[in-house]
Amino acid sequence: MSFLKRSGSKTKPFWGGEPLVEEKEIFSTLAERKGSSLFLGRYSLNEVLAVLGKKGLFKEAHRRNLWPLDFELDSREYPLQRLQVFYRDKSPENLVVDLKVREGEYPLKVRLEGLAAVITPKSLILEWLTLQNPLASFTEKQAPLPGQIHPGLSLSKKIMDIFIYLARLTHMDCLLAFPAYCHNALLFSRYFHFMNPEKEGEVVAIRKAFSHMPFKQLAWIVHLNCLRRADGSVYEWRSEEQVYPLNRTLREYLESRSYKERVKAAQRDLAFTVDWERFRARAKDVPALCGSRENLL
Repeated sequence: MSFLKRSGSKTKPFWGGEPLVEEKEIFSTLAERKGSSLFLGRYSLNEVLAVLGKKGLFKEAHRRNLWPLDFELDSREYPLQRLQVFYRDKSPENLVVDLKVREGEYPLKVRLEGLAAVITPKSLILEWLTLQNPLASFTEKQAPLPGQIHPGLSLSKKIMDIFIYLARLTHMDCLLAFPAYCHNALLFSRYFHFMNPEKEGEVVAIRKAFSHMPFKQLAWIVHLNCLRRADGSVYEWRSEEQVYPLNRTLREYLESRSYKERVKAAQRDLAFTVDWERFRARAKDVPALCGSRENLL
């Protein structure tokens, strides 16, 4: 994790019941401005904060007693940028939001009208996203998901609304993500779909096979390499491109009969089991699981 240069001061709330300015006013003069120090090369930090305020993110922060907030934008690796939101001050232990994002034309494989093709849609690429409440901790009754340090904020829908809004505002063809964990792919599967229908079918098959299982338990089973394929081999999570389509070509591809048939065919060819002995043995080495009273072991 890189340390970020300071790029602004603490921000005080700037709204009452209604936003201080309307969106059309916020963005009315942005088309002519570009630069690597601006978010997505277009927007100042204050303009980004105005949108977050309008979308209700700051009200949610107030509701969780996460106020005041501090912000930092790192553009040293532009076009990759890192936006961080902190509670009170820019300390790692106060991190609330950690976003790495960039725009790009990422090549995607599709099958259009029966023919394999590669398209390069304009994409808003989400390379990393952390949402957490630094004031909260996991307890004996609540285990974390793999990779979690603090409990989440339960704001995935609101955050997705903001990303979709930004992508449409900047005329992107899609949102693009690479889920680092299997549970990330499952959590966002109602928004995103894998470009590879076989990968989509794989994730759907796992979800259906263990629909009776607590979600956190399944997440740890996969993370600890305790999921088995039908032939007994270990299932290991491998990330691929997941997209939220915003243009017609991508929507038609993901909604096509051919794509859906390949997803179903992939599911039919897959079966999974849990190596419970291995899971119990490995889970003992994870303090967060050993101390939890949740039904994970």
